[in-house]
Amino acid sequence: MPVMEPRRSTAATLLMLAAALALGALHTFAFAPRDAWWLQIACVVGLVMLLRRATGRWHGAALGFVFSLGWLCAGVWWLFISLHRYGGLPAWMAVLAVVALCAFLSIYLAVAGAAWVALRRGRSPFVGALLFAALWLLAELARGILFTGFPWLAAGYAHTDGPLAALAPWLGVYGIGAVGALAAALLAASLDERGLGLSGRAGLAALSLALLAVPPLVPAEFSRASGRLEVALIQGNVPQNEKFETALQPETLAWTTRALLDSRADLRIAPETAIPLLPEQLPEGYWEQLRDELSAPGRGASLVGVPLTRKRADGSLGYTNSAVGFSAAARALPEGFFRYDKQHLVPFGEFIPLGFRWFTEMMHIPLGDFDRGPLVAPSFEVPRRDGGNERVGPNICYEDLFGEELAARYGPQGDAPTILANISNIAWFGESVAVDQHLQISRLRTLELQRPMIRATNTGATVVIDHRGKLRHWLQPHTRGVLEGTVEGREGITPFAWWAGRFGLWPLILLALALVAGLAWRRPGAGRG
Repeated sequence: MPVMEPRRSTAATLLMLAAALALGALHTFAFAPRDAWWLQIACVVGLVMLLRRATGRWHGAALGFVFSLGWLCAGVWWLFISLHRYGGLPAWMAVLAVVALCAFLSIYLAVAGAAWVALRRGRSPFVGALLFAALWLLAELARGILFTGFPWLAAGYAHTDGPLAALAPWLGVYGIGAVGALAAALLAASLDERGLGLSGRAGLAALSLALLAVPPLVPAEFSRASGRLEVALIQGNVPQNEKFETALQPETLAWTTRALLDSRADLRIAPETAIPLLPEQLPEGYWEQLRDELSAPGRGASLVGVPLTRKRADGSLGYTNSAVGFSAAARALPEGFFRYDKQHLVPFGEFIPLGFRWFTEMMHIPLGDFDRGPLVAPSFEVPRRDGGNERVGPNICYEDLFGEELAARYGPQGDAPTILANISNIAWFGESVAVDQHLQISRLRTLELQRPMIRATNTGATVVIDHRGKLRHWLQPHTRGVLEGTVEGREGITPFAWWAGRFGLWPLILLALALVAGLAWRRPGAGRG
């Protein structure tokens, strides 16, 4: 006979959903700029304890959904700024669009919540915790991969300054999030498991604490110094509503040009779309003169964000969001400069998803339909003063959310970057927490790959991050200036870079699926939700 599901009053159910929503919103405070890794664990403990009281799988799905909805709405509310202030959508429509996006992305954790409630019954607390961690991992991987992925605020980022950060070069951000979820589920069971004696609860709590205490003891150094570069990182601080204004472009171009030409650093970097026009749209002779001056012998190297045209296979003309590298050596390349074309494009902002052209046509976003560059792109060779070279691997804006894609450059083909360079324009999101969150993301990438990251941005955060995720040089956000500093390149490869560079995220996907399948293989009988 099937076991009847316990019933709970409507008021109690609504109270549980409200608690899950509040926990999800509080969960956001674990991330930058507060960096409270312990709060991330605590909020997931609360979620697990709520799920343990769920009356059925639909109740579990609802708890997972509202937790994720609170988490994402509180964390990426700044999308409203780009849609309303700069995209021109009415305020109500921009709010609806942000909530709809967060609700769609919350389906993944809803499925995980339903599956855990259905599968955990009759199992030991340890097996239940392991099952929760595997389902949490699958939910985060789904959010980071499906429909081009949106892994912003993945749980592992909250641990950038915590003990689990030591796992970054081994497991990456999703692996960190899964270990954190396992620790939280074990701790929740130690607090809430009925029928366990004091020793059993203490054992679960000890195991949870061990998961947090052991990672800093594992081997963590997989790279070695390759050389140093003097860098100059340009922050134009151009408001987004002025960036593409024709009347204001001459002043912006003049300031950017002066900043590039006046610096004597080995490498000078201007941010994404620092030149906001196609080369053929610039004043006559400007592009050629800039190329010639920045490519002159003894000038070092420059990396500049600019949109470019590219001929497609069918002969038509497409556009790319690109970074152009100028140096004496790059002058010999076919186009006369090094070229990096952004590969992972932003939906709606840089490409139009199928069936959503009507939505993008309501917004005022210039150059909003780019072509993609190659996944494994070449590095930009930058000469050092001692006669050697550093290999700089560009990435543009939120491409640094996808550590597995950056790791693809560390595959067997060679030419692996010794330095990563991110050029961004976060002016779309005003003076919001998006700047701090993006900086935290970049810091986690440096831990995964053990490469320094230099960031030249329009409004911040313009910084030099070393291979251990520490800020070495920093420019005040939302100001105009040039950050000068030194960056140390690194050789070598981390375990994460090795496996993710060859297999992507499939090892984690298969591990999580195997755990769920194995733990659910001989499931005890249970009622239906």
